[in-house]
Amino acid sequence: MRAHLLQDTTLRYFLEVAQSGSLTEASARLHVAASALSRQIAGLEAQLGTPLFDRHPRGMVLTAAGEILALHARRSALDAERALGEIGALQGLRAGQVRLATSDAFANELVPRLCVEFQRTHAGIQFSVMSLPTAQVPDAVRSGAADIGLCFSRAPHRDIAVAYRQSAPVLALLPPGHRLARARQVTLAQMAAYPLALPPAETTVRQMIDIVCSRQGLQLAPVLISNHAKTVLNFVANGGGLSVASEIAARHLVAERALVARPISDPGMDLRDIEIQTLAGRSLPVAAQAFLELLKEQLPGRG
Repeated sequence: MRAHLLQDTTLRYFLEVAQSGSLTEASARLHVAASALSRQIAGLEAQLGTPLFDRHPRGMVLTAAGEILALHARRSALDAERALGEIGALQGLRAGQVRLATSDAFANELVPRLCVEFQRTHAGIQFSVMSLPTAQVPDAVRSGAADIGLCFSRAPHRDIAVAYRQSAPVLALLPPGHRLARARQVTLAQMAAYPLALPPAETTVRQMIDIVCSRQGLQLAPVLISNHAKTVLNFVANGGGLSVASEIAARHLVAERALVARPISDPGMDLRDIEIQTLAGRSLPVAAQAFLELLKEQLPGRG
C-alpha cells in the first residue's frame, strides 16, 4: 500500500505544485492534467479565503499562507508514511522504507555497510540513499524527501532536530611511511610543504582550513581539488601527497593501514560535528527509527 492512498488528494496535489514550483512539472509527476491541478488549487484557495501561490511567468511561488499549508501537508504525508511503517512493523519489520540524505564522506563506506547489516535482520526493508552536498542535507530532511540526514554541521538549522551529535575534528591524512606520520600531531604549515589534495572552497572543511590559514598568513596550493571523498582518500593511499578528512571518512583505510591519520594542532580545526538529523516534531517510521539507532551505535566506531 502506498502512502498517498492515506492522504487527502487536494493536499497531495497542492504539495506537489509547491515542491516543483510549476503546474506543468507537477502535472507530469502526478500524471494529472495541469487544468485539473489548477482547479483543485483554486478550490482550495476559495475554501481558505486566501491565495496560496503568487503566479509568475516562471512558476508558482508560495505565499505566507501557502508556506503554512505546505508545512501541514508535508507533515500529513510523513504521518501517512509512518502509519504504513507501523503496520509493516506488525510483520516484524519485513516491510517499509528508510530514506537517507547523506554527505559524500558517509556514503562511500559507512552507509552501504550499515544498510547491508540492517537488511540481514530486516530483509524486507528498502533503502533510498541520496548523496548530497553537506548544505543540502538539512533541506532534504526539512522538505520530507529524507527521513534521516547524516552530515557535518557547524551551526543549528531551522526545523531540524539533532538525534545524535559527535565532534568531528579535521585530521591530516598521510601515506604510511611519510616523515610526518611519525609525529603525534601536525600543523597546516608543515603540510603545506608537500603536495596536497583538498576539497573545494564551498565545503565546510575547506572553509575551516581557509579561515585558519588566513589568520596565519599561510597559503596552500593544492595539486588536486575534488568534492569526492573517495578520490581524495585514494590520492593519499596511492602516495600522491597529503590531505584532510574526518575520522569517520578515513576509518576503513586507516584500519587497513592504507593511510595514517593524525590530529591537526592548529586552533579551529575541531569546530564542527557529525549530526544525525530529523525533522523537528516528527515521529519517524518504525524502520527509519530502528536504522537511526543503528547509526548512533556505529558512528563512534564501537562496531
